[in-house]
This record gives sequence, C-alpha cells and structure tokens, in this order.
Amino acid sequence: MKKKIEKAQILLDALPYIKKYRDKIFVIKYGGSAQLNPQLKEKFAHDIILMYLVGIKPVIVHGGGNAIGKVLDKMQIESHFVDGLRVTTEEIMEVVEMVLSGSINNEITTLLNMHGAKALGVSGKDANFIKAQPIDEEKYGFVGKITDVDSTVIEKLIIEKFIPVIAPIGSYEKSGHPGFNINADTAAGHIASALKARKIIFMTDTVGVLDKSKNLIHTLGEETIEELKNDGVIEGGMIPKVDACLEAVKGGVNKAHIIDGRVEHALLLELFTSEGLGTVIK
Repeated sequence: MKKKIEKAQILLDALPYIKKYRDKIFVIKYGGSAQLNPQLKEKFAHDIILMYLVGIKPVIVHGGGNAIGKVLDKMQIESHFVDGLRVTTEEIMEVVEMVLSGSINNEITTLLNMHGAKALGVSGKDANFIKAQPIDEEKYGFVGKITDVDSTVIEKLIIEKFIPVIAPIGSYEKSGHPGFNINADTAAGHIASALKARKIIFMTDTVGVLDKSKNLIHTLGEETIEELKNDGVIEGGMIPKVDACLEAVKGGVNKAHIIDGRVEHALLLELFTSEGLGTVIK
C-alpha cells in the first residue's frame, strides 16, 4: 500500500506542472545518445506521448551528424570539418538530405506513431518554411544560416493535432538549389523563437553546463554565459547550444533547458519535478 501511495504522490506532485504547461508549445532538440540508444529511443517516445496526452504541444527538431558520417564513409565520400561545421559539397548535401529527411526523420515519426501519437515529418524545404543563405560558401560550402522561419506551417500542423518532426535543412530562393545543411541546435532555437514556444529543451550527452570544477550550473543568464565562454569553460559543441538557448530566450521563449538525454525519462524529470535535471537559461 505504501508504494501505491508513493506513486499517487508522484502524480500529484506533477499536477501543477501539467496544469501550467497545458496547450503550450515545447520545442525539443533531439540528439546524442537519446537518438542512438534503442532503449533510450523508447523512453523518449514514451515521454513525448505522455506530454502530448496531457495537452503539451511538442515540436521535435532532430540532428543526425553521426548517421551522416557513417553513410559518407560507406559511400567512400570524404568529408571534413572546419570550425566544428561539416564542409558540405553538393554531393555531401545529397547525403545530408537523404539521411536527415529520409531515414532519421522517418524513424522518429514511425516510432511516435507506433506509440499512439500523430507525428508528421517535414524538412525546412517543405513549403520553404525555413529559408537560409550560405554562411560562407567558399569556406563551408552548402552550410546555411537561417534568414526566416515561416511559423504558420508548423502552427497549422499543431492545430491539426500533429507532432511536427523537423529535419534541419534550409531552402534557398534560387531554383534547383540543393538547400542548406543547418546546425540542428541553431535550427531549434530559431523555430522556438518563431513559434513563441514556452520552452526549448536540448537533449545532450552531458548533465548540462558545467563550471570550472565540473559541477552542474543549474541556472544561467547571458552575462555569465559570455564570461564562461571567454574563460574557455563553455567550449566546443556546447557553444551552439547555449547560443541557440539565448537566441530562443531573446526571441520570446520563456526558458531554455539543456538536459542529459542519457538519463531515462529525462524530459519528464525536467518538466514535472521541482528539482529538475539540467541547466536552465533565462
């Protein structure tokens, strides 16, 4: 009986958050181990379904760098990185679109649909809803920066009770252009801003943003982020994540979260418990 009462208490503790978040849009950047580990994939799907059923409106933006690298290796297409960005030739761009819009996007939508959701996969080229231009064509090739997000495309899907699953590929105004490879963290930040989402959540392979002593920083603001960048504490792949968080918060998103996607049910622990799990950027 005691265990049953404890389970009821957990549900009661979550109730205020369920009430607060009902009908709110949450953008979730899905990547890292949570996207690769079969067990974590299932837990992620369960979390999204629960959020969906209690009235939250999830929007998923996914990456796929590891999968792209594996396909390029299998096809014996050489690729390299500059400043952390994969230099993207037209040939590589074809593989990027095939992997992101094809296999990965289909896998996520199928997984969610099998668990009872109504998920629908799109890329930024669909209805040209993500417009982009080259960051530096000579240096990076078809790597793009976002110039505009047409939020009405995603809003219409949400109104029809779909969970949008978005591949971060940008469209260009030139006819016949292959499109742009866009950093998924950056894309998620822009999409969250355009939707005026309540929250944006980045699922990563770290517990959150760490200080010099490798302790978790629970809350961050812009000034502290700049200090940590200058000190080299925030570096590498964490930089685009915190930048995307700031982009989203400045664009009207209430809070941004960086959480450890290696933890089972990380989304539920972050959203429906008072302790939370990772770093919150306000």
